[in-house]
Amino acid sequence: MSGPGKKVVDVAFKASKNIDWEGMAKLLVSDEARKEFATLRRTFDEVNSTLQTKFSQEPEPIDWEYYRKGIGSRLVDMYKEAYESVEIPKFVDTVTPQYKPKFDALLVELKEAEEKSLKESERLEKEIAEVQELKQKISTMTADEYFEKHPELKKKFDDEIRNDY
Repeated sequence: MSGPGKKVVDVAFKASKNIDWEGMAKLLVSDEARKEFATLRRTFDEVNSTLQTKFSQEPEPIDWEYYRKGIGSRLVDMYKEAYESVEIPKFVDTVTPQYKPKFDALLVELKEAEEKSLKESERLEKEIAEVQELKQKISTMTADEYFEKHPELKKKFDDEIRNDY
């Protein structure tokens, strides 16, 4: 096979090798997401299989001599000439240039969201650790020890006491 069809098959084959299906599956948390992911993977495999089988095979060459013997050379020569004059247009990708900038912008936005999410995750992990520590010490902790960690609460209580609330 040659030309655009072979390129499509090659790209699809390489893409299927580069996809980390297991890594993506580990990130899913809901059953609905897992079902949708399984459907996506199955559909991708079906399309890839179709590309591998249908479009990767060369058509069998036509045995013009066989038809000349049975039909006659004049008619076969006319068909052969018409067959050889057919030009299959080459695929011109007009979609990728249109959507590539949008996709790149989404990738940048994705990276920013990922960084923001990681920072938030770190903050929440610290907060969880503080709560766990507080939970362990709560039965033996004094008010002064608690107010050392939370001076804003001490200030609030002192203000309320001063103002007779």
